[in-house]
Amino acid sequence: MPSPTPQPTATRVGLVFGGCSGEHAVSILSARTVADALSTGANGQRYRAVLHYITRDGRWLTGEGATAALSGADPIPAGSEDPGARLPTTARHVDVWFPVLHGPNGEDGTVQGLFTLLDQPFVGTGVLGAAVGMDKQAMKTAFAAAGLPQVKHVCASADGLARPDELVGTVEQDLGYPCFVKPANLGSSVGISKAGDRRALLAGLRAAARLDDRLIVEAAVTARELECAVLGDGTLNASVVGEILYDAEWYDYTTKYSPGHSSLVIPASVPQAVHERVQRLAVQATQAIGAYGLSRVDFFYQEENRMLYVNEVNTMPGFTGQSMYPLLWQASGIPTEELVHRLIELARARHQRRNFTPAH
Repeated sequence: MPSPTPQPTATRVGLVFGGCSGEHAVSILSARTVADALSTGANGQRYRAVLHYITRDGRWLTGEGATAALSGADPIPAGSEDPGARLPTTARHVDVWFPVLHGPNGEDGTVQGLFTLLDQPFVGTGVLGAAVGMDKQAMKTAFAAAGLPQVKHVCASADGLARPDELVGTVEQDLGYPCFVKPANLGSSVGISKAGDRRALLAGLRAAARLDDRLIVEAAVTARELECAVLGDGTLNASVVGEILYDAEWYDYTTKYSPGHSSLVIPASVPQAVHERVQRLAVQATQAIGAYGLSRVDFFYQEENRMLYVNEVNTMPGFTGQSMYPLLWQASGIPTEELVHRLIELARARHQRRNFTPAH
């Protein structure tokens, strides 16, 4: 009697979510989508999710604590493992990491550095791409060096508010009103305000400075908001282009994550030449910051003169049910289950190349 064919062992995916940032709640929603994708179809045989929840104060929970957090329940039930752990204690139980973390302490190179030191594969870009992609000042500098079109902006610092008249004068001279004030290292529109006069500008700068030492002020432009997803390593591929429509003055946090306040149009209704240029610029912007794996690149499109401006690159975009990144790839022919599989395969292939030692 022939021996039974051995079944392949499922790859253990360390799904990391939560985190010490203002996008903690969004990260949990994204993780639910990824967890579902890991258990759907062929992925249910390929992968086994090992949940790792990072509390708002930086503690790592696994087991029951992480499962509870993913479902929205109390993340620290009785009998949970050490609630004081500040680092993953289960690395030996993980084959590849999938950090579904947004914003500081997750999308900024810190967690990427941890996994690099652990010498374990992880989904997404490395330390450089994540760090540059997180910091809007560094990102815009990289865009400028690559010759990418972007709106006029002024870089500032919290220390500059010690001389508010000088800083405000520079903004008024270089940009004028209206303008947007942003912390350099936050995402999901957290801490962003629109200023139409000097009083609002000062209030916005002070509010942003409470969140970050590095600030940026951008000229407001009347434009449509387009987005394009990027996937790959070495060779980067761009998705179809999508557009965001919203009922607010601008695309703030509430509008982004509250049902009924915004809608997505995929593919965007733009001329084919504009569609193709967005795809080219999305790849170039991702390359400009040294990123790979996945990214979502945001654009401003002025229809009257067909001008395109690169707004920013997100190196770990949202994976929620209404997030543009997975929806763009679905419209491009890659369902979310396959997308998650490809991201994991990219991570493992890069890790193998990084550790390859040629024979002498």
